[in-house]
Amino acid sequence: MNLFRSAPKPDSVIEVAGRPVRLRVNARARRISLRVDAKAREVVATAPSARRLGEAVSFAHSRAHWIAERLAVLPEVVALRPGLMLEVGGEPCRLERAAMRITPRLIPATADEPMRLVASGDGDSFGRAAVRALRAEATRRLTAYTERYVGRLNQPMPTLAITDAKGRWGSCRKASLGRPAAIRYSWRLILAPPSVLDYVAAHEAAHLIEANHGPGFWALVHDLYGDHRTARRWLRTHGGAILAITA
Repeated sequence: MNLFRSAPKPDSVIEVAGRPVRLRVNARARRISLRVDAKAREVVATAPSARRLGEAVSFAHSRAHWIAERLAVLPEVVALRPGLMLEVGGEPCRLERAAMRITPRLIPATADEPMRLVASGDGDSFGRAAVRALRAEATRRLTAYTERYVGRLNQPMPTLAITDAKGRWGSCRKASLGRPAAIRYSWRLILAPPSVLDYVAAHEAAHLIEANHGPGFWALVHDLYGDHRTARRWLRTHGGAILAITA
């Protein structure tokens, strides 16, 4: 009989009191930590190295009550289906199924109708089509915000991508060794108010100059955007509900 358990591996999932906990390694981490991944609906236990994953497992089990509480209050998953009302860029938007196969698109509000997202397909195919329309709108708006802030910083426009990121609203890679800078945004930002998209664009543009989150970085964000506390509070309060929206 083998008296030893196999060592935990990075990106494996364990159960703590019946709840999923994913093990991660981050060499930049200073200590073992837990965080909730609202989109994946699991807790992530992060260790500074693979050899400390066993400590991360023990720490997760010691915080079983905390894990159960945090996962229990996550918003219910909401599927993108015909009839659903969302806010897109701060405006009410109704999802509708098209009578024929079309390119999914947003139709502006009129005096009698709210904004409409019209797409074809059934079930998951409708949801995927709706996401394409939302990604296109997120690309349009976030490109405009980014161009403005990049111009104010006298930086070249980075490559921009809209992703289905799980853990970040945005990320920035500075230019290096002939490789252009790149900024990525979550498509779900289009479900936030315009002021929040504006803030995230300022945040990521500031990383073109300041790679960390030190005082110099936040001073630069303030110079670009102004008082960012309300936008950050909105993401903390409502971000989980946005992450629960899925195709």
